[in-house]
Amino acid sequence: MGDSGVHGGGAGGPLAGVRVVELAGIGPGPFAAMLLGDLGADVVRVDRPEPSPLGIEPAYDVANRNKRSVVVDLKAPDGPARVLDLVARADLLIEGYRPGVAERLGVGPDACLARNPALVYGRMTGWGQHGPLAARAGHDIGYTAVAGVLGLVAPTAAAPTAAAPTAAAPTAAAPTAASPADPDGPPALPANLLGDYAGGSLYLVVGLLAALHHARATGAGQVVDAAIVDGAAHLTAVLQGLLAGGRWQDRRGVNLLDGGAPFYAVYPAADGGHLAVGALEPQFYAEFARLLELGPDAPGQWDTARWPELRARIAARFGTRDRAAWEAVFAGSDACVEPVLTMRQAHAHEHLASRGTYVEVDGVTQPAPAPRFSATPGALRRPPARPGADTTEVARDWGVPSLAAGPAEPTGSAGPTAAARTTAPPTA
Repeated sequence: MGDSGVHGGGAGGPLAGVRVVELAGIGPGPFAAMLLGDLGADVVRVDRPEPSPLGIEPAYDVANRNKRSVVVDLKAPDGPARVLDLVARADLLIEGYRPGVAERLGVGPDACLARNPALVYGRMTGWGQHGPLAARAGHDIGYTAVAGVLGLVAPTAAAPTAAAPTAAAPTAAAPTAASPADPDGPPALPANLLGDYAGGSLYLVVGLLAALHHARATGAGQVVDAAIVDGAAHLTAVLQGLLAGGRWQDRRGVNLLDGGAPFYAVYPAADGGHLAVGALEPQFYAEFARLLELGPDAPGQWDTARWPELRARIAARFGTRDRAAWEAVFAGSDACVEPVLTMRQAHAHEHLASRGTYVEVDGVTQPAPAPRFSATPGALRRPPARPGADTTEVARDWGVPSLAAGPAEPTGSAGPTAAARTTAPPTA
């Protein structure tokens, strides 16, 4: 892992030449715009006069890399006109307000498409543009809960009290935390990855690029309604088929891929580190059982009646050595056992380091652009944009002289940005 030397000025990536306007928000909208920027798009973020409500230092706001920033007060008399001047030159737009707010601010789909009929207008929300909950505030945890996704993530069951070590088994008592997943416990929380970014940002980007393809073929733009509840639900497509076919129980922690199977689970080692086991196929399970030394009298892989016994035996074996020792045992094998790493530990993993999956730029370790392209690779061309720092440059490059006058004066003593956030919080 090292500095990628990516602050060069040249354009690159498969989306080079695509212009994107991002109306500032938090969560999935900025991440989607970052992904477009990573792939070469020219992203201009329209920031508000006031700082982000998250209070993050701009230099560490990785979601704003590969972007340029201008500041526009949409509550000022000339604010909407300035944004529409940008829209006239754009291919894509991203906004993440509650339904109706962009219209009230004068930058809704009708106003923007009237100015630029080929524009693709991307709307990023949690609940979508219509439905009983459309106007309600929310966050990733609520969207995934309603979509049936959060309920799939089972926690580990509470472990029984460990027995005192004996001479025969001095460390075997340690791994009692490797109990089966708890079907009756509350769901575990996978940060905001499943909703905001998987069900939200990625579906918005797919929609934007599909609509851009259509716009370039026909000259007609359109509106993309990307709702986190829709995207998160879409992620369950295969499981819905298994459920309908009787191959999946509508209960967490009792299925093949959610912790119910002892050979697809996470176990603690003697030092408290964890190993992820995914030995599904018979040949991989055979290699796993051999290297773990389960013994010839161990229950069979598909002897489901004896799965509790098998789980206990696997846990006992993992509890005899620390994580590093088990990593050495399984290294180079097809047993499908890997260490569970923290984010900082992942930075230094030899496979990720060899691929440059993480890069360090200006002292900030962050993921490199993904996916990879053989002919038009993406790059980290710019550090995170500082609000308003690129106004003059964007005004020149996009041919929008109205931006060069600087941000307009606020229209009220309370501040327009505060008012906008009160009526239109982002979806993250």
